[in-house]
Amino acid sequence: MILQSTVARTENIRSKTGSRSRWYEWKRGLPVYLMLLPGLLFFIVFKYVPMGGIAIAFQEYDPFEGFLGSPWVGLQHFEALFRDPDFWMLFRNTLLISGINLFFFFPVPIILAVLLNEVRVSWFKKGAQTLLYVPHFLSWVVIVSLTALLFSTQDGGINNLLSTWGYERIELMTNPHYFRWLYLFQVIWKEAGWSAIIFLAALASVDPTLYEAARVDGASRLRQIWHINLPALRSTIIILFILRLGHVMDTGFEHILLLQNALNLQVSEVFDTYVYRVGITQAEFSYTTAVGLFKSIIGLFLVYLANQASRKIGEEGVY
Repeated sequence: MILQSTVARTENIRSKTGSRSRWYEWKRGLPVYLMLLPGLLFFIVFKYVPMGGIAIAFQEYDPFEGFLGSPWVGLQHFEALFRDPDFWMLFRNTLLISGINLFFFFPVPIILAVLLNEVRVSWFKKGAQTLLYVPHFLSWVVIVSLTALLFSTQDGGINNLLSTWGYERIELMTNPHYFRWLYLFQVIWKEAGWSAIIFLAALASVDPTLYEAARVDGASRLRQIWHINLPALRSTIIILFILRLGHVMDTGFEHILLLQNALNLQVSEVFDTYVYRVGITQAEFSYTTAVGLFKSIIGLFLVYLANQASRKIGEEGVY
């Protein structure tokens, strides 16, 4: 009896101590939880709650009847999408622009971060970073408008200069052959510097003694980049690449819409602009929700495959 009483008393003390310890840990972490709260609310309100609207992809949605009163039509809208004569054009254009982004733009911030990391003059490095970050804060309206003004066929500044020198004027904004490369150049100019920040942060965490050991072994700057910097960036590159695959069907609605015109429509019309043109201007809400769901399913599938592949090669992936 005495032994049982002692054990019970000990368990009671442990329980109180454990409760006090958990309360202390929770209280200690309260500032962090409060910092997380705005981000958590953002995702709940703007990401998770709107997912309920996916239901209208399977309905003939009527704004006056609402979600509950609109009739269910099953996969009718998906069938209409796949039968649409423009489907393969949209699919091709979206994949080509995403491919350009993925294989031409994605490496640029990595290269830029490595180059900036090698700069040893502090004032020059800070000045270069500032100049590279500034375009990110300009809107696409400003960037596309400046391009249109400079390359206008009739009175654009650069075209006037080319004409003065005896060269032909460049129809940059209206020639379909220039559209994708113009899009790529503008994306690189606007976002490359800003996207390099996360890679610079990863390089800043590299142990300086690794560079010292490499120099002692006679490694050149290029060897240090190859054997120290790039391996340090490997996990970050893989995670960001996987996340970018999730947006492979998102090509940047505002940017493409501003570059789009009747002459380049065959190469510039993508799912994002198609959803705007059909869903907003023609009020086909259910149909364009089905288009959006189709895009999301492809993105989810690619993320899953890429994540599985990354785990096969020994990386953690995103989950």
